[in-house]
Amino acid sequence: NPALLDRMEVINLSGYIVEEKIEIARKHLIPKQFENHGLVRNQFSIPPKTLEFIIEGYTRESGVRQLDKQIAKLVRVVARHIGFEDDFEKTLSKAGAQEILGSPRFTRDKYDDNRYAGVVTGLAWTPTGGEILFIETSLSKGEGKLTMTGNLGDVMKESAMLALEYLKSHAEGLDLDPDLFRRYNVHVHVPEGANPKDGPSAGVAMMISMASAFTQRKVRGRMAMTGEITLRGKILPVGGIKEKILAAKRAGITDIAISQENRKDVEEINSIYREGLRFRYLTEISELLEFALLKTKVEKPMAIG
Repeated sequence: NPALLDRMEVINLSGYIVEEKIEIARKHLIPKQFENHGLVRNQFSIPPKTLEFIIEGYTRESGVRQLDKQIAKLVRVVARHIGFEDDFEKTLSKAGAQEILGSPRFTRDKYDDNRYAGVVTGLAWTPTGGEILFIETSLSKGEGKLTMTGNLGDVMKESAMLALEYLKSHAEGLDLDPDLFRRYNVHVHVPEGANPKDGPSAGVAMMISMASAFTQRKVRGRMAMTGEITLRGKILPVGGIKEKILAAKRAGITDIAISQENRKDVEEINSIYREGLRFRYLTEISELLEFALLKTKVEKPMAIG
């Protein structure tokens, strides 16, 4: 009821990040399962690295219910070993966890490299936390058609159209012949097509992906980016910054390009989680192009002309 909703305060709660799940497991879930199975603390331990492996490989959730089930399974096996006086690993390793739980059911993307033109690392927010995603652009001779694949929503498709139109209107700034856009088809793809994707935050990544494809220049190494773009060349702030930054750090990213207006969101994040990351705060697409695109070409550049 809109009238009732207008009189209420809506509190939006985001899902737990991996680091929070590890602390919840250490302080609450593991002691609970120890008590349920008659174990004491010095008999068995699960270190944080193993917990992270379990969270990322065996659960996909905003809460910790599935994590609790996986911990219970581990503790049951240990309780059986203790009951039968078998030898077992008192400090559980990743290999030990995998032996009990089986092969990981989920995988997280890791940063690849910058050897290909048109491939850029973006950052996405999901209900289960942040993720990195790859934006790929390829060119083929044609009539200037734009194709978008990867189960993209309308807003994300609009971001691709915006990026291409900006490139067309600013071709000279990148030493591009404006006629190229009439002679080449552009195909933008976001892998993992089974997962729907939407939102404006991939705009900056699509911008750099297309620019790299047309210029055949390398993208700065170990860099990810997130932000909305406009036809005027502005970079606008987006949400889910905390989750995105932590996802970037886990994936091996060192540089993050982000809107100047998101600086306050970054500064609110605990400094521990920001260690090892460098942030480039931007307001204009021209600044982004200068920062993200290197002067050097990829190893085997495509002949575009």
